[in-house]
Amino acid sequence: MSNEILFLSHRMPFPPDRGDKIRSHHILKRLAMIAPIHIATFADDEREIAEEVELATLARSYRLVRRVKPLILAGMQALLTRQPASLPAFYSAEISDYVAAVLREQPISAIYAFSGQMGQYIPEDFKGRVIFDFVDVDSAKFEAYAKRDRGVTGWINAREARLLALEESRIARRADISLFVSSEEAALFRARLSPEDLAAADVRTLRNGIDSRLFDPALVGAEPALLACTGPRIIFAGQMDYAPNVEAALRVIERLLPAIRETLPKATFHVVGRNPAEELMDHHGKHGVFVWGGVDDIRTYLAAADLALIPLTIARGVQNKVLEAMAMNLPVVLTSAAATGIGATDGKHFAVADSDANLLERATALLSHPRQGWNLGAEARRHVVETMSWQATLAPLAELVGIGAARVRDAA
Repeated sequence: MSNEILFLSHRMPFPPDRGDKIRSHHILKRLAMIAPIHIATFADDEREIAEEVELATLARSYRLVRRVKPLILAGMQALLTRQPASLPAFYSAEISDYVAAVLREQPISAIYAFSGQMGQYIPEDFKGRVIFDFVDVDSAKFEAYAKRDRGVTGWINAREARLLALEESRIARRADISLFVSSEEAALFRARLSPEDLAAADVRTLRNGIDSRLFDPALVGAEPALLACTGPRIIFAGQMDYAPNVEAALRVIERLLPAIRETLPKATFHVVGRNPAEELMDHHGKHGVFVWGGVDDIRTYLAAADLALIPLTIARGVQNKVLEAMAMNLPVVLTSAAATGIGATDGKHFAVADSDANLLERATALLSHPRQGWNLGAEARRHVVETMSWQATLAPLAELVGIGAARVRDAA
């Protein structure tokens, strides 16, 4: 009997245009090199539905379901069933039926589940290996939200954190191996488990990587629209309806950029990424702020920038936005939260600061001395090329799923 893999993901891994999808994309393609694969996943919009051909090319079978359940309905179901809201939000009878049929009809020896929402689809009686990729500790993120927010929103986030922590513990007991994106996230998860759950769990790290052959400044030109801004150009890139990204961009817009412009009056700040929140759009075109939305090629915008400024206060796992900027030779100023899991050195590969005053000092120094910024960017690229390629970081996958060495097949 051959060994095959069932891959479960809460978001369609194509196109790889946001942090979690970049990770799932590369893991899925590597797993498809190891064994025949079956895929169950959700599409958030018609653009992702249009990528279905990628699944058809890669998988022996697949089920792609358009996720349309309103958040308010998922919340009501969560209240009635005493679940975290993220479980009913990502529940589909069609996915459930597909998983049951695949496990019944195909020689599945391993399930690779990506993100906490997919644990609900793993049957207790499955005898093969279960690899659960949490990526990061979701319950800790909602705890941070709850501490920040007040009133009903704070209560909702505190409830989600509490119930997600219980679900994470359940999954860790069920899985053969639980994966996290960094040693820091893995250590945090272990610290949150009871002694009994910790004894039953095998918690490991599978780091994110970067396609440094794609993210290479020698391959692309600089975006002309950014070059039209003749002063120092600062960039923040990411999924711009994601609350921590919105908060970080607003921190630059409202607090850091005005202070930078006191020293460098022509400095501009460029927010690049899909679905920018309304409070960001309100600043577009004012006081040196430009909000570009989704773009065809983020590399051209990174190539045109002089500095990536990433002042995240809530950050879980390894930030792909940091790796991409570093790979593009761009000097990066970031908080310690955003630097987690990259293994780089402050002052050599990037500049770490947490307070507004320190972020301002380090950003202004690099913008005022371009040669210093160029040297930092060059060391940043060297670091990610040598230590963080996807080929290197995903090398343990074959052993993790228990199917032996990857077959030689072009998965590009």
